[in-house]
Amino acid sequence: MALDPAVDLLPALLDSPFREGYVSSIVYVSLYVSVIAVSLSTLVSVPVAIVMGFVDFRGKQFVKSVINTGMGFPSVVVGLLVLFAVSNQGPLGSLELIFTKEAMIMSQFVLATPPITAISLAAVTGVEGNVRDAARVLGGTRLDVALVVIKEARYGIATAVLAGFGRAISEVGSVLIVGGNITSSDGISKTRTLTTAVQLEARQGRYETAMVLGAVLVAIVLLVNAVVVRLGDTGGMGR
Repeated sequence: MALDPAVDLLPALLDSPFREGYVSSIVYVSLYVSVIAVSLSTLVSVPVAIVMGFVDFRGKQFVKSVINTGMGFPSVVVGLLVLFAVSNQGPLGSLELIFTKEAMIMSQFVLATPPITAISLAAVTGVEGNVRDAARVLGGTRLDVALVVIKEARYGIATAVLAGFGRAISEVGSVLIVGGNITSSDGISKTRTLTTAVQLEARQGRYETAMVLGAVLVAIVLLVNAVVVRLGDTGGMGR
């Protein structure tokens, strides 16, 4: 008798979208798009933050204001702009990027760049002046001073990358616009991510599936956060 509930649930489990790699394909697309977007953004954002932290130039405050504004820029607007860019009438229309993972990467790149740049800049400028002075007194060149500051600010920069990754992987609006939330006929994700899958499953009343997908998303973010904290703690003990 105790097995009756499990037997009753068996058909529902067999008919669920968890079969045939549904969840694993969604996780793959989410990580693929977010990791590439954040990696590209880091390659751009961190050098920009370092240059701005060491060089004074006309319009520097304006650039800072633009970066800070970008941190709160509506994601659906970013998705709409990227959609215009990759549409058939857009400047990138010949590349046929509409409703592809590449278009999603472009959208997440735009969203992740402002927080990574702003937090990295705060970390670089937040290094105490006596650290720079000590490096200069010891005969360090400008490059040596910059490397010392970057070493001191590395945990803040790692936090910036984590913030960018968190915004990218939790994004819904822009990736839905440029990606289309598409799966193949066999249920394998082409452009469906964890966030868009959660939204779809919840709309269709499959709340258990939505909760499981949401738990997977939270687990990924917590894992990345734990890695960053661990690296920070190791760096702190090594001083």
